[in-house]
Amino acid sequence: MSVVFKEKPAADDVPFYHATGNEERLFETAFAQRLPLLLKGPTGCGKTRFVSHMAARLGVPLYTVSCHDDLTAADLTGRFLIKGGETVWADGPLTRAVRTGGICYLDEVVEARKDVTVVLHPLTDDRRILPLDRTGEVLQAPPGFMLVVSYNPGYQNLLKQLKPSTRQRFLAMEFGFPDPESETVVIMRETGIDRDRAATLVRIAGNIRKLSGIDLEEAASTRLLVYCATLLMAGVDFDSAVAAAIIEPLSDDADIKAGLREAIAIIRG
Repeated sequence: MSVVFKEKPAADDVPFYHATGNEERLFETAFAQRLPLLLKGPTGCGKTRFVSHMAARLGVPLYTVSCHDDLTAADLTGRFLIKGGETVWADGPLTRAVRTGGICYLDEVVEARKDVTVVLHPLTDDRRILPLDRTGEVLQAPPGFMLVVSYNPGYQNLLKQLKPSTRQRFLAMEFGFPDPESETVVIMRETGIDRDRAATLVRIAGNIRKLSGIDLEEAASTRLLVYCATLLMAGVDFDSAVAAAIIEPLSDDADIKAGLREAIAIIRG
């Protein structure tokens, strides 16, 4: 299990996030009203950065869990461990967040095993409780606790979808890739690259996202554009940077990669 924990941040330690609508206000309201939140959107569009930004802005700890096929409810809640010849209980990240307050963010929650969503249900209604069967405790979430989950609906198949009964326990926000101007600003802010090259990368991504007839599982993400700009700022030539940061991550198929190179060549003229 991959868990990232960030302590309560300093007032000036807020990760950069370029808002494109009222998402910050909605998140703050959900936190204040003690409501769980579901973020939907493609890979690399800024969902995780948004949560990090909001946790820092609200001044609360953030527990980030990257979900996967082997993630179980016990990984989130905790388990008994042997330490120094004694059996001791060790809280999981979800339990720590419920005990002390903070945002617990489950990234790509549909990748986790089905028993995970069962554990989440009591935390997503007016009870806001976390029963720990193994210790006999029933934890009441404090006002400063918030549950946030995310997933990519465009990538999931029929075997990996949130049940309607689970989705309807959350407020939901849909994320997409930023508009060209906003995406250009993000790339410039993240890497220090000049506007002309940042705008060129955005046009390349926009062209790829609109392509028909090329079987891509994912579109060129803002994250990949930031990677590409980072290589350019480090002195890598344009063709090599685009190949390493955009073309190769998107596909292994030779024909698809040839199509991507043609699309990029059109943009460059």
